[in-house]
Amino acid sequence: MNYIETLLDKNGLIVAFLVTGIIMYTAEGISKIIFRKKIPGSAIAIFAGLVLAYFAGVLTEGKNGIADLTGLSGFKQMGGPVFRDFAIVSTAMGASFAVIKKTGLVGIFSLFLGVFITFSSGALLAFSMGITDAESLATIGAGACTFVVGPVTGTAVGASSDIIAISIGAGVIKSILVTIGTPLIAKYIGLDNPKSAMVFGGLLGTTSGVAAGLAATDAKLVPYGAMTATFYTGLGCLLCPSVLYFALKAMM
Repeated sequence: MNYIETLLDKNGLIVAFLVTGIIMYTAEGISKIIFRKKIPGSAIAIFAGLVLAYFAGVLTEGKNGIADLTGLSGFKQMGGPVFRDFAIVSTAMGASFAVIKKTGLVGIFSLFLGVFITFSSGALLAFSMGITDAESLATIGAGACTFVVGPVTGTAVGASSDIIAISIGAGVIKSILVTIGTPLIAKYIGLDNPKSAMVFGGLLGTTSGVAAGLAATDAKLVPYGAMTATFYTGLGCLLCPSVLYFALKAMM
């Protein structure tokens, strides 16, 4: 038994990819057989990952979730910034620059509009729940943009760890909703071409949610939606802890 645990820990990253692959394969099967592809497999996989991380944290009382379990320490490296940033950048592969240029000012406008509306909505919701300090409001508003922008903003403005955790939760919920909702509403909003996919990604911004939702709609649209969604994350990391935070602080 000790030999097996040592072997798993020595090959932690490989084990992490293997377990993730099994979860994704199972989720795709559930999506196809039970839900008939109406709920994307990626959304089921994300939900399963959240449930596993929660119970792993409860069982181990650790800080790294599932990475604290014996034999699964590789998840700490797999979930780190290197693989996260690689995954975000890789989503832009396959996009045509000629098509991107055709989007023009509409794509740029969708980015700013998406960040502003989402930030404002998140901050207003937090305010309605009794949170009044600008740091917490800005962090939760940024988390509503994406679960990456939330902690970046919270760290920059000095928000508490509890508020940062709430902002991450808000971003994850948004990602799941976008993943599930995109294929359901795609035909009603004309989401069937690269230009509309880029505007869609610019308005919603959550790269994981947009990419998964578009994959369930039309795989050819994924690079375009993911491209502007990635820009959205970068723009949010610039605006939320600076311009939007100071504007919020002045109003409060």
